[in-house]
Amino acid sequence: MTAIERLRVKIFADGADRAAMLAMNAEPFIKGLTTNPTLMRKAGIADYRAFAREILEHIRDKPVSFEVISDEFADMERQAQEIASWGDNVYVKIPVTNTRGEPSHALVRRLAGRGVKVNVTALLTLTQVREVGAALNREVASYVSVLAGRIADCGIDPVPLMAAAVRLLEPLPNAELIWGSPRELLNIFQADSVGCHIITVTSDLLRKLPLLGRSLEEISLDTVRMFYDDATAAGYTLCK
Repeated sequence: MTAIERLRVKIFADGADRAAMLAMNAEPFIKGLTTNPTLMRKAGIADYRAFAREILEHIRDKPVSFEVISDEFADMERQAQEIASWGDNVYVKIPVTNTRGEPSHALVRRLAGRGVKVNVTALLTLTQVREVGAALNREVASYVSVLAGRIADCGIDPVPLMAAAVRLLEPLPNAELIWGSPRELLNIFQADSVGCHIITVTSDLLRKLPLLGRSLEEISLDTVRMFYDDATAAGYTLCK
């Protein structure tokens, strides 16, 4: 059994490159996929609806999250209903607030009450987790996405916060906590250790998965060889 197979946390691929998403969907250890407008813009996506429809033609048996794009709750609600209609495996990403800092709890409550599977995103505090949890429908599947990597970027250890978030969501049997924005493979094992349900991983991090299980001595030797090969290829000289 590999290190990945021993994990309890589910790995979701995070991205907006069509080819990469379909390739990751073919991997048995990838249990779902997510994207967001920022990743889509970087990938050069011009038509949101067409991109989503094409992805969902190929990915039908794993959850896929697509995000609303309005800053007004009434428009978010209409967009959420449309996104939800794209497939039974679709989760609708709702930001925890709009750009004015107004919480989206009431919208989340309405959508969840109608059976929409929401993925509430961009949370960074336990207060936000608590408030979002109170708005969810315990009978409907949902995700709560805490951007642990952004917490770490602020010099704060996200592990205790994520462990506490797991406990806050325990009364909601159909709510799963997502460790969002990981920065290194270690985060996968940290998420697993605290009982986090899901971690979203970008292609850059997924490319490092072959490192798992290798000895540090092997990696040290590979690093030495890389330095030597690059110096040789560059034609550097010092002593003559």
